[in-house]
Amino acid sequence: MSTTLSTRTLNRTLLARQMLLRRTDMPVVAAVEHLGGLQAQAPIPPYLALWARLEPYDVDALSKLILDRSLVRMTLWRGTLHLISADDVFLMRTALQPELDKWAKTVMPPATRVEIDLAELARIAREYVDSEPRAVAEIGTHLAPHFPGVRARELSTQAQMLVPMVQVPPRGIWGVGGVPQNLAMATWLGRDLPSEAALPEVITRYLRAFGPATLADVQAWSKLTGLKAHTAGLGLVEYRNEDGKVLLDVPDGVIVPEDVPAPARLLPSFDNVLLGHADRRRIMSEDARARWGAVRNGVFPPTFLVDGFVHGTWNVVESKDTATLTIQPYFPTVEEDLADVVREAKAVLKVMAPTKEHVVTERPA
Repeated sequence: MSTTLSTRTLNRTLLARQMLLRRTDMPVVAAVEHLGGLQAQAPIPPYLALWARLEPYDVDALSKLILDRSLVRMTLWRGTLHLISADDVFLMRTALQPELDKWAKTVMPPATRVEIDLAELARIAREYVDSEPRAVAEIGTHLAPHFPGVRARELSTQAQMLVPMVQVPPRGIWGVGGVPQNLAMATWLGRDLPSEAALPEVITRYLRAFGPATLADVQAWSKLTGLKAHTAGLGLVEYRNEDGKVLLDVPDGVIVPEDVPAPARLLPSFDNVLLGHADRRRIMSEDARARWGAVRNGVFPPTFLVDGFVHGTWNVVESKDTATLTIQPYFPTVEEDLADVVREAKAVLKVMAPTKEHVVTERPA
């Protein structure tokens, strides 16, 4: 019989593997690789995701690694922008490319869908972004004359799915703005994707960062299907959750007891620890999930953890001289736990607005 792991045991184990149980001194590139990349739809979240996990930590170190091409920002999991190591691009984007190719076919709404030659679209787009960085609007404008009846915005989205592109600096650099510019990945990194994907390695990497987990969890994270066939020969061990579902894990995966204390943590929007499972009860209650997911346009707010689970959201508003971080609990919070959240809030303000006066406020649950 497989050992049954409680939800709290899965919580503590996930926090440990995500470096949220205690901060570590792991090098930045190694941390990004271990975590399987970081959500990067906006420039700031990857910096805050690493701040929550690493100590010591310097935002400039991450910026330098993007500038020297050790880390890149590109379309990956779930068709969204991620920060990933240059080496991992060739593992992860190769594995995800077949799904991205499928999604490119569904970009246009069914009512206005026009059948076009996606291979030709990819060829034209690749040639256009091969020599110099292009803004998304420029890519769409360039493609539009070749595909009459299709909106430029939809064409540019399809191009980003079909053609591996890097969103090049200065976009993504701490404290630097600018319109996103895309360049062919092969031009930026000097080589193209391999012809075959190493799916067993992708599964193993996921489990080291998010396991133990069901195959449904792996699929929710990656959107890849047919994964069971690739687990053979990996020597995975099996557990069960409280619902009796089979959880897979790497043989050397450490299981953390449920009574290990978990510190308060502030997480950025879209943190992968919240998105990495089909069953998210190991990190948020159903009530918290309903509140967290009740957002417009899928723009999830930054969250904070109390006792290892999502307990509410937070946001920062800056004026000329002041940065105010507001804590919005979902549930009543005991004084000791709130003090821990406030301590983390003051620390993150030192990172986000080091030269301004800092104010932390709380709204009632």
